[in-house]
Amino acid sequence: MKIVRRFFKILLKTLLVLVLFIAGYVVAERLLSRWTVTAAGDEGPKKITAFLLSNGVHTDLVLPVVTDLKNWSQTFAYQHTLSRDTVYQWVAVGWGDKGFYLNTPEWKDLTLSTAFKAVTGLGETALHVTYYKHVSEGPLCRKLQLTEGQYRKLAGYVEAALDRNAGGAPVYIDTRAQYNRDDAFYEAKGAYSLFHTCNSWTNNALKTAGLKACKWAAFDKGLLYQYRQQQ
Repeated sequence: MKIVRRFFKILLKTLLVLVLFIAGYVVAERLLSRWTVTAAGDEGPKKITAFLLSNGVHTDLVLPVVTDLKNWSQTFAYQHTLSRDTVYQWVAVGWGDKGFYLNTPEWKDLTLSTAFKAVTGLGETALHVTYYKHVSEGPLCRKLQLTEGQYRKLAGYVEAALDRNAGGAPVYIDTRAQYNRDDAFYEAKGAYSLFHTCNSWTNNALKTAGLKACKWAAFDKGLLYQYRQQQ
């Protein structure tokens, strides 16, 4: 009987610690994601338009496929999409846990193994690249106006996230787990965890480029909050 009581006592303490941790995590994220990191000074003209896009959970950076500074189709080949179309105007790039991307198309497909690897940083990561012909502002899509210097930094951040083969080319993930006919996956660097999520990656991209960002963000809401008004 003593063993049973001791077991339940330990169980209750464990659950209490877990509840307090989750509550603290949510509160901390809420506060830090509304704490604005001021954009770095860059006096050049803001000639390049990009977007911050959310699907309600996960954020992507949406960049013009071709500018004088960068042609993303040379990094993310059109041939890697199912459509193989070549008339896209925009490319959305998001970073995240590879297991989530490839094995969890819907929440009902989430397994304990995938979730454990993701929250603990034990899994691999990938870049999810989606081409678009049209992008427009809305509640989940915020416009970003960038100088050439800011765009170079943003592009460099995306390039640095890619794993590359011996020849220096991005490593395409040959999979049937595409979400549509216009996307592809690539091997990425870094580890996903509770404290470095897909949205943390996006937030760090904005910081690197000298754009307005959150002090820290784990969810998409804080990022959208920072850009709730046009710059």
